[in-house]
Amino acid sequence: MDSEKKRAELADLVVGSLARQFSTTTVLFHHSIAERLGLGPSDHKCLDLLLEHGVLTGSELAASTGLTSGAITGVVARLERAGYLRREPDPEDGRRQLLRPIPERMAEVAELFAGIRGAADELVAGFDVAQLETVAEFLRRSIDFAGERAAVLRAQARSGPNQVGGTGTKKGRS
Repeated sequence: MDSEKKRAELADLVVGSLARQFSTTTVLFHHSIAERLGLGPSDHKCLDLLLEHGVLTGSELAASTGLTSGAITGVVARLERAGYLRREPDPEDGRRQLLRPIPERMAEVAELFAGIRGAADELVAGFDVAQLETVAEFLRRSIDFAGERAAVLRAQARSGPNQVGGTGTKKGRS
């Protein structure tokens, strides 16, 4: 088999079945983490965004996730009840509330992930620098790709339920 044909087959495998399987397994993995923390999957990932950014407003969290303001209100209420965040008045704008993770609870989350991280380190054991650079580049590109596609899909969803594909045309029209 020539190298171009092999490359095409591998590329198809990576962006086809392996990407789909990886995505599904990752979602299910994070669902089990959420269950372990006593949260729902959306709550868990919103908490993750708060951990990444430190402090967010509800509007910023909604914009990051694509969730409606009503859905974010529910997420925030559940995270607050579970003791993972607190709401504070924004000193710059008293009409807004800042959502701040509670450090003591974040230590519990970090403890859970410490064990996972140790096991995950084994995934890259044996890869050389060039291989790790390739994996890192693929993951960076995947993050950008997924973020861009999510934005397109959200825009299409807001435009109406008949939006399909990436062309911006509605079913039955061209």
